[in-house]
Amino acid sequence: MELATPDQVSQDSSTPGDPQPRPAGWEPIHLSPSGAGLFKQCPTRWKYRYVDQLPDPPGIPALVGTFAHRVLELLLQEPPDDRTPDRAKEIASEVWPETVDHADFVALELDDDAQRAFKWKGWEAINGLWDIEDPAEIDVDSTEHGVQVTIGGVPFRGIVDRIDLGDDGKIISDYKSGSAPRPRYEADKLSQVMLYAAAVEAETGDRPTEARLLYLGQRVIGVKVTEKSIAKAVTDLREIWDRVLSSCKASQFDISVGPLCGWCPYVERCQAGSDEVRRLVRAGRMRPDAPAVALVAAAETTQAQ
Repeated sequence: MELATPDQVSQDSSTPGDPQPRPAGWEPIHLSPSGAGLFKQCPTRWKYRYVDQLPDPPGIPALVGTFAHRVLELLLQEPPDDRTPDRAKEIASEVWPETVDHADFVALELDDDAQRAFKWKGWEAINGLWDIEDPAEIDVDSTEHGVQVTIGGVPFRGIVDRIDLGDDGKIISDYKSGSAPRPRYEADKLSQVMLYAAAVEAETGDRPTEARLLYLGQRVIGVKVTEKSIAKAVTDLREIWDRVLSSCKASQFDISVGPLCGWCPYVERCQAGSDEVRRLVRAGRMRPDAPAVALVAAAETTQAQ
């Protein structure tokens, strides 16, 4: 797995890496969970990313997560008895050069102290696996399992972090290095792994029995895979796909504003998003470390000059 390579580029685009805007009426050839999630969050942000093909460089949290994912991917390929914290440290050292030399990491321009802080955050995420499960006891079927199938009439593509073999069947497991959601948001977060379960079933003919999100260092959120739960996830995916195609055909994309505007890299291009960031800042409801706060301020300074 390459460092922080957005699956949106390779999975939702017909010409990966092309920096030019798509022609009018362009449509994606498939949809990934991340692409679907981005469109659900804000169709205009999806448009900036996929139609206009503007860069969306990953920040430190995303790159820390990618580093941890890579180490855990390799660790779980080891024999069970070798899946130890010491072996994880060795793998982290082996993976570090490919991390620090990657363009996304170089673009962060971290000094020595910041790099040490980055490595520590990455290790905390990696070591957090032992807080929620013993990897030596996991019967691993595959890691970084790519799937490309049609589900519910939607051309779907994604990468499953891990497929385990449980007593009753396959278990879909997905690592998360961010904060675990509040209980009322768990169902929405689980929709992604439920789509992976649907994709694995379509690919193999066997329905996984469980889908899990592994919030490293925190807790596991899991749910049984049923015909009903898969049907709901696929129906939601189909609705998003239909909206994507409709929006692309008409070249019209809705705008959804809210606190997440604070983390949108395109906020200075979006008047509604910029206004929302200002409103939330004035109301004391926007975290001061939200990247968009600085972007909006910089745009205002440029306009005043």
